[in-house]
Amino acid sequence: MRALLALTLMCSAALAQAAVVTREIPYQDAEGKRLIGYYAYDDASKKERPGIVVVHEWWGLNDYAKRRARDLAALGYSALAIDMYGDGKHTEHPQDAQAFMAEAMKDPDEAAKRFDAGLELLERQPYTDKSSLGAVGYCFGGKVVLDAARRGVRKLDAVVSFHGALATQTPAKPGEVKAYVLVEHGADDSMVTQEQVAAFKAEMDAAKVNYQFVSIPGAKHGFTNPDADRLSHGEHGGPDIGYNKAADESSWAQMQAFFKQVFK
Repeated sequence: MRALLALTLMCSAALAQAAVVTREIPYQDAEGKRLIGYYAYDDASKKERPGIVVVHEWWGLNDYAKRRARDLAALGYSALAIDMYGDGKHTEHPQDAQAFMAEAMKDPDEAAKRFDAGLELLERQPYTDKSSLGAVGYCFGGKVVLDAARRGVRKLDAVVSFHGALATQTPAKPGEVKAYVLVEHGADDSMVTQEQVAAFKAEMDAAKVNYQFVSIPGAKHGFTNPDADRLSHGEHGGPDIGYNKAADESSWAQMQAFFKQVFK
């Protein structure tokens, strides 16, 4: 009995010591732009585990994007929130966010290289299984990860877009998309038109992409971010976004099931 009690206490102590470890990692894109990555992993195990890139909303690399990296780490992934704007900059003002996003996306090739630099940084982390890689993106980040899948990034096994932009100037081509795709979309998202939804599905079907499209009733743009209501700036001309707890939780659960299936 004493031996059993001692073993139980040892296991409890080991579990208590396990924690999500985070650190900021400076890196550069192919053009030499200074970027800041936010890396998170659970130190309960020293084994390699699937790696997930997190791409921020149009606000930039803020606390929400970093929190999602920690959430993924707690699930057992090697997670890196990447920087698409440079120097880790972020804002809470819609006009600034729009300007940051426009600057980052004005050259699609440079934007692609910036994503690739983040993915390569994640690969270099000692706990990342380089044979199992995915990406999640929110809002602007949703477009970034979908575009990465569209251009056939061979390293990516799975991408998940949460309330992401669906329109693109580089539609998927048959045989090019290697990643499994999951789109979590708010049915009440006024920032993505029904025409864009229909065009996206037609694009995926024509390219024979293995994808799932989940339309969540009552959910607006930004439905996963608890700060969305505050950041909408209401009558001050901010975006039509809003948090939806049920949609946040259901989409997160569906992402977990999706990754478990892909990375089995």
